[in-house]
Amino acid sequence: MGRVTQRTRVVRVERDAVRPREDRLAVEEPLELRLGGRPHAVTMRTPGHDIELAHGWLHAEGVIASAADVLRAQYCAGSVMDDETGTGVNTYNVLDLVLAAGIVPPPVRGTFTSSACGVCGADSIETLSRQGRWDLGSDESSVPAELLLSLPDRLRPLQRTFEATGGVHAAGLFDLDGRALVVREDVGRHNAVDKVIGWALLNGRLPLRATVLQLSGRLSFELVQKAYLAGIPIVSAVSAPSSLAVDTARHLGLTVAGFVRGSSLNLYAHPHRVRT
Repeated sequence: MGRVTQRTRVVRVERDAVRPREDRLAVEEPLELRLGGRPHAVTMRTPGHDIELAHGWLHAEGVIASAADVLRAQYCAGSVMDDETGTGVNTYNVLDLVLAAGIVPPPVRGTFTSSACGVCGADSIETLSRQGRWDLGSDESSVPAELLLSLPDRLRPLQRTFEATGGVHAAGLFDLDGRALVVREDVGRHNAVDKVIGWALLNGRLPLRATVLQLSGRLSFELVQKAYLAGIPIVSAVSAPSSLAVDTARHLGLTVAGFVRGSSLNLYAHPHRVRT
């Protein structure tokens, strides 16, 4: 498996001193996703939990609904060649998945792109509502506001790569008692969420009723999309949501909290799930 962090030399400039020192960076490397041996898509990610990432992305694309829809996932040799043997070297940056019979792969693309690309707000919401498998409106889960306010502090000690580098996003899935079920980090916030949902899919836990998805940064449409398709009723973010994220959540029955920090938060959609 590739490295999650990388050492580097920097020049530290302070008010009264300039000195060289060692620092750590979050690794960002390409992951080539192949389906049945054929190149399909490429994403930039932090290595680690790549199989979860691939499953989470395929689920968000509407390709798979359960772990049984993927027969095999394995790393394989990429384009890097061994100088002595002339054969491909396994860099753990190429992942090949074999889909079950009858599962139709999505159109080939060069990069992982948001499902919102190329469509306007109203169209993207309607398209998403048709893709959903779970009725969030019937999920009566609720949490006290105090618990929601505690989640960033509960997530922070579990952000080990962020602690070392300060350069990655985190997504944490919590139950309604505030217990962390899984935490994933990545240079891409969407990748972190895909890894969380991929973990849930591989462990047979969809739909994710009675859970809260806590995010370390801002909340965009694509993250609401991924949460909705996984059946998550409440999404909480340390920073702000986008307008399309809020419109989507209101339409689809998902509770959205933003600026969850310190002693206050904003409820943007379906506030009835947060007891104040």
